Amino acid sequence: MPRKNTPPEDDDNLEFKLAPTSDEASEAEAAHPEIDIFDLSNDSGHVNEMFSEWFLDYASYVILERAVPHANDGLKPVQRRILHSMKELEDGRYNKVANIIGNTMKYHPHGDASIADAMVQLGQKEYLIDMQGNWGNTLTGDSAAASRYIEARLSKFALEVVFNPKTTRWLSSYDGRNKEPETQPVKFPLLLAQGAEGIAVGLSCKILPHNFNELIDGCIALLRKETPEIVPDFPSGGIADVSEYNNGKRGGRVKVRARIEQQKKNLLAITELPFGKTTTTLIDSILLANDKGKIKIQRVEDNTADKVEILIYLPSGSDAETVEQALYAFTDCELSVSTNICVIENEKPHFFSAADLLYLATEKTRELLKLELEIELGELEEKWHFSSLEKIFIEKRIYRRIEEEETWEAVINTVDVGLKPYKKLFKRAITRDDILRLLEIKIKRISKFDSFRADEQIKGLEDAIAVAQKNLKHLTKYAIKWFTDLKKKYGKGRERKTELASFQKVVAQDVVIANETLYVDKKEGFAGISMKKDEAVCKCSTLDDVIAINQEGKLTVSKVSAKAFFGKNIMHIDIFNRAEPNALTYCMVYRDGRTGPTLAKHFTIGGVTRDKEYDLTKGKPGSRVFYISCYATEGGEIDGVKVNLKPAPRLRKTEEEVLFKDFAVRGRSTGGNIVTKNAVRNVVRMTKAAREEAQ
Repeated sequence: MPRKNTPPEDDDNLEFKLAPTSDEASEAEAAHPEIDIFDLSNDSGHVNEMFSEWFLDYASYVILERAVPHANDGLKPVQRRILHSMKELEDGRYNKVANIIGNTMKYHPHGDASIADAMVQLGQKEYLIDMQGNWGNTLTGDSAAASRYIEARLSKFALEVVFNPKTTRWLSSYDGRNKEPETQPVKFPLLLAQGAEGIAVGLSCKILPHNFNELIDGCIALLRKETPEIVPDFPSGGIADVSEYNNGKRGGRVKVRARIEQQKKNLLAITELPFGKTTTTLIDSILLANDKGKIKIQRVEDNTADKVEILIYLPSGSDAETVEQALYAFTDCELSVSTNICVIENEKPHFFSAADLLYLATEKTRELLKLELEIELGELEEKWHFSSLEKIFIEKRIYRRIEEEETWEAVINTVDVGLKPYKKLFKRAITRDDILRLLEIKIKRISKFDSFRADEQIKGLEDAIAVAQKNLKHLTKYAIKWFTDLKKKYGKGRERKTELASFQKVVAQDVVIANETLYVDKKEGFAGISMKKDEAVCKCSTLDDVIAINQEGKLTVSKVSAKAFFGKNIMHIDIFNRAEPNALTYCMVYRDGRTGPTLAKHFTIGGVTRDKEYDLTKGKPGSRVFYISCYATEGGEIDGVKVNLKPAPRLRKTEEEVLFKDFAVRGRSTGGNIVTKNAVRNVVRMTKAAREEAQ
């Protein structure tokens, strides 16, 4: 790998040469053989290759060694090393966290701050670490005290399910001085219980936490060949809609809500938080929505300690239910949390579903239990073997036969010969090591040997061997019992905290407070909420849309703003309901071109694109709208108009009556029906009595 030249002390005299000449390169190489001459003009391909290789190494390191948990134990490397370090220091008493961090640095080649942060996060999940002192508050977001002031030890749960040196594969630490576990032999779906989040190069991981008891029930169901369904459960409680969880696969998401209760007429209380939020961030989002005018509140009080209590005081006359829906629409009281289960398996990142992870954890636990039983059986058989050897060696007084032997080999041979008649009683051959162990028995122990107690001990070992063999034979049944006992031991107090419910996303326009006024200058064609000297149209909010139709028959829908142009000579302007565009029906009379006939059209607007201009006439130059009005499609009163004609020779009838109820309702692109081909003076709306008389 090329090494950089050491810069000279005098920076003012620096000279840069992209490509030294061949003579200069030869001289430099001869003078400084330890320095590689770097020719950027010729080696650009080599540089690109090196950077590609280095980046790939870096990306692989971040993915495998920092950001993504392992499928075997559900731990990231820093978490695994913290737990291993705590097991090294474990003596049943609390250790200073600073001491644990220092010990962990033997295995984790990073700073103490990163280890401290990881340890606090691991402790706050309340599974593996028994904490003492101020470890922060996940509800309020308060940070933990300095590591020198807080203490920790492994929890009983961690000691039971995480560690077993006999079933652990060991690796050398980064400096080769110590041994650390490749992965911990965890006998529990820890990753699904704790959840995990990490960002690596080119991929991310987000695994939502699940309920302890439900995971154990799921493991038991899998062992019984059943198909369990598991959904997230958040430590902060709240309400969750898991209809789109998609079993935790990429693209799945969970809608989460804070729990809001109405305590009094003008008082709301938030008692549970949505996942990933603290009282501080939630209150900030509420105050921001209030400042923007999307909700109206008097004040907010945070009384959170060990339980969440955020009190929201409302102005008098407020509708508490509407404000609650507005909190879901405009604040972090409702969130959508995505999931992306990415884990390391076989030295590569893989994407799984929650059911896949549960299956892997269940099978891993079953295999670990089998391995532990096999190890236990081997140890019991060894104990039985030596105890039986010891009993025969002492009871048959074989030790006395060695008194006259003069060499060590003769002693060993004598014992071997003495045991020969009993070799058929043993399950394996008697080895030289067995004989050496017998010869290490002290005379004091031989003199106090109790044959009855030895028989009891051997009988106990035989019973234990029988139990181990039975458990191995019925391994699935044994695993189910193991999970059941685990739930009895540690499941109390770990009931589901998040309520499952189905709820629709709140439509912002339905709950936003209309605290602005829309103004219009019809002649000049401007409208907005800042034009307070002009004509007031109606109350509105900044989320609303404005519909405007001008004298040329141009229709425009635009978002409410401070001031916007809609075309000169506005004839109709109002708030447009995008959710129900056909809630209003329009009645219009217009002239087709400068000299064309006058037509009447009865239509609905339908769906429109914001800030796009639509022509309600046939599009001929000089077209002019004489009259336009609208009414509620459901139960509204339909207009009638009187079209007054300009006097002309031989014109006997000077007016035409138009009742829009006689016209079919069509779309906005309809041309309409011809009313008259004569010139029109004006169009006047008929009174209700006149319409009834005309009918």
